[in-house]
Amino acid sequence: MSAQRLDDERIDRDDIRAKFAQLGGGVQDTAAKARTPLLSAGAAAVVVLVVLAFLLGRRRGRASRTVVEVRRV
Repeated sequence: MSAQRLDDERIDRDDIRAKFAQLGGGVQDTAAKARTPLLSAGAAAVVVLVVLAFLLGRRRGRASRTVVEVRRV
């Protein structure tokens, strides 16, 4: 920014708001583009965790199954 601009034209509140809106719009666009792959990766991670928990629980259930033996005395 040059000294001439400051002398000729003052920066007011609307100029600052417009610049922040311009910068914020770029950030929001980038976030929206990154959101879709992140949601897909998150969903895949949740599915993997659920399947892993199911398989580990199933294995543990088989290992600790109680065997009841009935004998007559």
